[in-house]
Amino acid sequence: MSLFTADSEDDVMSEINMTPLVDVMLVLLIIFIITIPVINHAVKLDLPRAASQPNDVKPAHVAVSIAADGNISWDGTVVDEQALKDRIVAVAAQSPQPELHLRADRKTPYERVAQLMAAAQAGGLLKIGFVTEPNAAR
Repeated sequence: MSLFTADSEDDVMSEINMTPLVDVMLVLLIIFIITIPVINHAVKLDLPRAASQPNDVKPAHVAVSIAADGNISWDGTVVDEQALKDRIVAVAAQSPQPELHLRADRKTPYERVAQLMAAAQAGGLLKIGFVTEPNAAR
């Protein structure tokens, strides 16, 4: 009996052929080695230099306070109704338009605050901010 017979040539080969896998891996390695320097290549430019600073202009504001008795003060000076309307119209004509910071006493009726807001709107002021104080620790 011979070990190498005609029947043994027809058997299925059970070993994996690694040569194609190694060939593909080597080709991929070469492709990556070639393309990485191309990706990192940058064009050298001598760009102009400019110095700039952000234009951070804060708009002016007008402080209007309403006391509990109904007196209105414009930037600390007490004014009457007509003087208030005249000042609102004058301030609304400025460019850029200042903000109106409104402080009202806790006991001021809401109707008085609403009247002042309506006068500011009628005068042409577009920005009104309410100034409050945070709760004090008890």
